[in-house]
Amino acid sequence: MRRPLAGLLLAAALACLSNAHAQPRHGLSAFGDLKYPPDFRHFDYVNPDAPKGGELRMWQLNAFDNLNPLILKGVAAANLGLTFQSLMVRAFDEPDAVYASLAESAELGPDRAWVAFNIDRRARWHDGSPVTAEDVVFTFESIVQHGHPLYQLVLRDMESVTAESERRVVFRFRPTESRRDLPLTVATMPILSKAWFQGRDFASPLSEPPLGSGPYRIVRAEAGRTLVMRRVENWWAKDLPSNRGQYNFDQIRDDYYRDRDVAVEAFFAGEYDFREEIIARVWATQYQGKPAFDAGKIRREVLRDHTPSGVQAWFLNTRKPHLSDPRVRQAINLAFDFEWMNKTLFYDLYKRTRSMFENSDLAATGLPSEAELRLLEPYRDRLPREVFTTEFQPPRTDGSGNNRANLKRAQQLLLQAGWGIEKGRLVDREGKPFELEFLLYEPSFQRVIGPFARNLERIGIAVSMRVVDVSAFENRMRSFDFDTVGRRFAQPITPGTEQRNLWSSASASTIGSFNLSGIRDPVVDDLVEHIVSAKSRDELRAATRALDRVLMWGWYVVPNWYSGTVKLAYWDRFQRPATKPLYDVGLVNTWWIDPARDRALNLPRHR
Repeated sequence: MRRPLAGLLLAAALACLSNAHAQPRHGLSAFGDLKYPPDFRHFDYVNPDAPKGGELRMWQLNAFDNLNPLILKGVAAANLGLTFQSLMVRAFDEPDAVYASLAESAELGPDRAWVAFNIDRRARWHDGSPVTAEDVVFTFESIVQHGHPLYQLVLRDMESVTAESERRVVFRFRPTESRRDLPLTVATMPILSKAWFQGRDFASPLSEPPLGSGPYRIVRAEAGRTLVMRRVENWWAKDLPSNRGQYNFDQIRDDYYRDRDVAVEAFFAGEYDFREEIIARVWATQYQGKPAFDAGKIRREVLRDHTPSGVQAWFLNTRKPHLSDPRVRQAINLAFDFEWMNKTLFYDLYKRTRSMFENSDLAATGLPSEAELRLLEPYRDRLPREVFTTEFQPPRTDGSGNNRANLKRAQQLLLQAGWGIEKGRLVDREGKPFELEFLLYEPSFQRVIGPFARNLERIGIAVSMRVVDVSAFENRMRSFDFDTVGRRFAQPITPGTEQRNLWSSASASTIGSFNLSGIRDPVVDDLVEHIVSAKSRDELRAATRALDRVLMWGWYVVPNWYSGTVKLAYWDRFQRPATKPLYDVGLVNTWWIDPARDRALNLPRHR
């Protein structure tokens, strides 16, 4: 049926009102608060007069075979964000604020039903051609059609993206409660060149350096070995307030190592500059006695970590029938003796992870607050009693190595779950043994799993460790072909739509998602949506803590450990601003080479 002319005119008028009269903004945030005013000159954590020059040499573990960060296939190289730009860019001294980059301003519709970005007329690709709204439309349409499933999941409430002119692009969102973060999500995705990708298969791994518009361009890419990026001297955005004083290295080089121990030795030989040390054994034992460290050429620092540590854990795949019972998963947890391991293997450098939002005020502590109870009470009869009565704490031991009491409790739980003991082996009702495979891509972690495996074997579980190459590991992860796998997911300071990818029922069957445990629980789904739709930090805090309790008492993971600090080691050839960004180390963005120190070290130079 045709609509009357008056109706068409009214609809057009309403559309114009909703899209044309929003106030342009220089920045966006989840709850509307911005630290920096419209006329700010630079971020507080940079030196606006930092000198440019020199090469930053870094290392990465394993390999890469793909230069497109937005797709599922292949293993993407690290630091690709340096060659691309997004519409707006993050400020690392605020929880979630973003400021003008490719877009000179943004406009928000009522209830965040839409967001418009006005692209800076100076914005250019590295070949000198202008960045246009059509490039933005191409990027997001390609993601929705061919991109990584995790991005598709995050963007599921994006209704449309439209180029209203050469420099204006509008995103419209579905009428849901979860629109709070969507303007920030689309503002911070890398933008790709439509013209460059014409005739290329977007969904296939990319070996050719793509055209970018960021501060660096890729000048050398040897799959699995080396990626070299060179600073764009005439970069159009170098004097924007959000970029001033940043990207100070003339060249950035990433060398890839397949073995952590080999990488450590390469560092002491001067092959690369910087390590964020995450291996306790290396930090505690491998620096003293090295000539470069003893001579003061290598410096070490311990900085407080202000970001959520998130969760590092062995994820138990509940898609597998033998891991679907929470009593079984609790029994596996009881076999892990962190206190002994921390003392014996980790030099007492770690604390036990007890939350999916560790090292933040988003983590559940004590008993549920009134605000949490309002979210949890409707599901009381579907949740473990402990969610309401007991603060979650992982099983503890005295650290002596005698874990008898916990192992006895573990056996009781396994018997309650229907398992039996036959000739010392745990078996099901058909006599099939309980087998648990740990999937790994680096042999060095066998040392850590070994003591845990021995305890599991004491309660009848047959344990194996399968070490595969990184490509096979990624493929098995994407298809959820594992029993248990160790991973770490750092949580954002303002959790939002990414939580769907970690815990929601929809993501449990989405190839390539991060819902490694395969959680399918309507209660979890509801609490995730409360996080996504929270209207204030108080609401957000209550929702994350409520979700945290449900996840931890579900025993979906065996939580590992965290530090609460950042341990840095680097060759003493750098200077950095007096103020560190609160939520980042700032190495790539804000440090620079000190020429005198650099000459004194006389380190190896790569071609």
